[in-house]
Amino acid sequence: MSDSPGHRPPAAAPAALTPVIFDLDGTLVDSEPNYYEAGRRLLAGYGVTDFGWEHHARFIGIGTRETLEILSREFALDAPVEELLAAKNRLYLELARTHTEAFPQMREFVARLHAAGHPMAVASGSSRAAIEAVLAGTGLDALLTTAVSAEEVARGKPEPDVFLEAARRMGVPPGTCVVLEDAPPGAVAAHRAGMRCMAVPYLADTADDPAFACAALLFRGGQAEFTAAAAYDWLGRPARA
Repeated sequence: MSDSPGHRPPAAAPAALTPVIFDLDGTLVDSEPNYYEAGRRLLAGYGVTDFGWEHHARFIGIGTRETLEILSREFALDAPVEELLAAKNRLYLELARTHTEAFPQMREFVARLHAAGHPMAVASGSSRAAIEAVLAGTGLDALLTTAVSAEEVARGKPEPDVFLEAARRMGVPPGTCVVLEDAPPGAVAAHRAGMRCMAVPYLADTADDPAFACAALLFRGGQAEFTAAAAYDWLGRPARA
């Protein structure tokens, strides 16, 4: 049956409504500057005054707890990791509520997926409080209602636990999911979960990291190259064996 004159049908959705799992920090939102600043302030309180962005960049894609465990050893911090974690979360939340921006094309991609009915979730190394603050602050909480924090699973990335738990909560087989990730540890976690990965590197110099070699789709130019249209078109194509 033909469409009535003047009526333009909506863009067709992929035949199979592929479940999509988003990493949060550096993928959906540009929160890394906030994490860096929270970490810098935290360490300054313990006398570490030379913590620069190049130090922070080593931990992009790794959970907050794992990051603090490493930093505690490196700088011989005289405090339990739980105390450091609580302090960093407080500092981060102060920044996250008002200074976090969603990447425009990621916001558009989420909107397209939501309109078509794709199951979606967020799986992040951040705390539950941080995830909720960021999603609420950016307005994405209205579209992304399923979220898993590394606090809620046994192991953080690069282990697959957060992604497997996200699939479980969505009620879908892990192998049907596509993960969006910006960092090598997240790409490894997606691979270990048996999920396809759409990689959008946050740091340009990580595009050649071996972890991204297993990505089903790699936007080498990161957010500057990523478009909702290209991602949605790829999602609708049959997965290659």
